Amino acid sequence: MISIGDVLVSNQVIEEQFVCDLVKCKGGCCVDGDAGAPLEKQELDELNKAYPFVRLYLTGESVSVVESQGKYTYDTHFGWVTPTLGSGMCAYGIKGGNGIVRCGIEQAHRDGKTSWKKPISCHLFPIKIKKNKNAKTDLVNYEPREDLCQAACSLGKKQKVPVFVFLKDALIRKYGSDFYDALSATAEHYSKHL
Repeated sequence: MISIGDVLVSNQVIEEQFVCDLVKCKGGCCVDGDAGAPLEKQELDELNKAYPFVRLYLTGESVSVVESQGKYTYDTHFGWVTPTLGSGMCAYGIKGGNGIVRCGIEQAHRDGKTSWKKPISCHLFPIKIKKNKNAKTDLVNYEPREDLCQAACSLGKKQKVPVFVFLKDALIRKYGSDFYDALSATAEHYSKHL
């Protein structure tokens, strides 16, 4: 484990390689899961503000689900999460003609409609963050889905892109550039001593 302030990072984050391969996985992380995308408490307000713009990108089914269930729901195991459709897909997912599921929140952001990019849990995937027992330390783990992420793991190895490099923007968004610089320096030191 790598300790940076109140964050413990699994060595796999610097040792393993990963690059999303949407053509192969079709955005399956927006579909496959035990609940919707986890949301941090401060993200609830972000979603409330962004929703009027995001709504324009959603299907009728998605709008119906969001407006009947709420913009987010509470799951006893995962906490606040996005609602899901009957198929299991996140209600904010939008499926393109090529079958690839993309994030409607992120599309609204890309089009300049909202400043919020998307839930940080989605931006960080396949990194998952849990709190330790005293809820003071973040435990940062690399957890790709075995079948779903196989192509991304292969592409990452082929391109030699470490997980933390692929997720640079997301890690800086979550923890700041000083954290990322410390993680990068640790990775460089680690690679010299293998």
